[in-house]
Amino acid sequence: MVAIETLMDWLITALAFGSTVLGGYVGYQAYRGYRRHNSRAMQYLSVGMFCLTAVAFVVAFAGSVLLRQGLLDSQFQQPLTLVTRAFQFVGVLFIAYSLHSRE
Repeated sequence: MVAIETLMDWLITALAFGSTVLGGYVGYQAYRGYRRHNSRAMQYLSVGMFCLTAVAFVVAFAGSVLLRQGLLDSQFQQPLTLVTRAFQFVGVLFIAYSLHSRE
């Protein structure tokens, strides 16, 4: 039973990491589109993708590691969750704005 739980933890981490890498790639491609065409919509899309995937995951992952290792007190769990959700919200907000902005 412990082996299945360990496998599930690894799969969850791998999928989260994969999503972060893929989101970073999409954000990078949007940034390249912004640089090539000077498109503000692509700039907002790239910022949104980075906030939604890369930044939010790094904050959540680093926070969980620091909490598990005891380097941060458990009172910081809720603020870390709030910061992660804030980055996700800002990312989606930038993406939505990029879809509705006019050049």
